[in-house]
Amino acid sequence: MSPGNITDRPPDGRIPGPPLDRVAGIMERLLETADVSKVYGEPILHGEVMILPAAEVLAIAGFGMGSGGGIAVHEEGQKSRGSGGGGGGGGKTLARTVAVIVASPDGVEVRPVIDFTKIALAALTAAGFVVAAWRGMKRRGRLFGD
Repeated sequence: MSPGNITDRPPDGRIPGPPLDRVAGIMERLLETADVSKVYGEPILHGEVMILPAAEVLAIAGFGMGSGGGIAVHEEGQKSRGSGGGGGGGGKTLARTVAVIVASPDGVEVRPVIDFTKIALAALTAAGFVVAAWRGMKRRGRLFGD
């Protein structure tokens, strides 16, 4: 849209089709990656044992659009119109293996996959918060009746 010209706006005030089509296409691709078929991997056969990997899939998306316009009055008494619009967004799909399903003649067993790195990072983060809180309380004399 050109500033000062209101004739090139859509008649009903909506944003033209191509940006909405682009957003719809992106959302469709994002949701395709989070489909339930992505949760289970291809079965692996080893003799009489079948191994089936299972994953956690998470899709996150956000976007926004906006537009506006106004009239400016100059010192000479002239008025000018202006308008603009824009939008943006982003998304991410996360997947991680959470278990392995083992099917054999003896039965079916679900074996969880433990992510030790994630556990260690969570423990270090929690310890950092505890130390920071303890130091803050000690400085203010609130710890142990100091």
